[in-house]
Amino acid sequence: MADKATPAFRFIQGLVLPFMVMSTKRDWKGLEHIPAEGPCILAPNHNSDFDPLAVGHFVVVGARRTPHFLGKTEVVDMPILGRLFKAAGQISVYRGTASAVNAFRDAIAALERGECIAVYPEGTTTKDPELWPMMGKTGPARMALETGAPVIPIAQWGAHRVIPNQGFGFHLFPRKTMHVHAGAPIDLDDLRGREVTTAMLEEATERIMQSITMLLAEIRGEIPPAERYNLRRRRDQS
Repeated sequence: MADKATPAFRFIQGLVLPFMVMSTKRDWKGLEHIPAEGPCILAPNHNSDFDPLAVGHFVVVGARRTPHFLGKTEVVDMPILGRLFKAAGQISVYRGTASAVNAFRDAIAALERGECIAVYPEGTTTKDPELWPMMGKTGPARMALETGAPVIPIAQWGAHRVIPNQGFGFHLFPRKTMHVHAGAPIDLDDLRGREVTTAMLEEATERIMQSITMLLAEIRGEIPPAERYNLRRRRDQS
């Protein structure tokens, strides 16, 4: 493994990987797009609380990288899981607070150390009724433009059948297939080396979301909606 894994990460890995092997099937593609070493930003879609396990399995076993996920505070604030999460080198995100800036700085520092981070561009599980990716947030794009790290789009499908997106329960059996496909690094070269503007971040973010959506469309064999679900607009209207 190219990255240095903490003892806590290895402990979690020892528990999770056998569980994933026994309880899920896998359809993995595009592992060659994830760099064997050096900084990279993995950008997966998010449709279930189970999909970090599916993506982590793909990255750790398939790509031999140690991913540093940006995780929501609901996990970080749990007494035992939160401590494990932090000790494993994962990055906590306190959304809507001043601490969110610290998460961004921690992610930048990890990239500058040559590490692999995983960021959900949607910021939360999708609220699209058909589970297509929503409009993305600009954090991953800003990280890429500030550090020069490549952004690798990842589409995953199947985790929502284990833990439903908007429902309840844990449905392991029969075993579900975790479809996880990575795409080629997103071309942001024309945006690099310039002063970062809002328009530039929005353009880079849309490229990221479009790449993820097209990968997911291939997995599902379906045509995505013409307009991406806008969570902020829906909240403003409610």
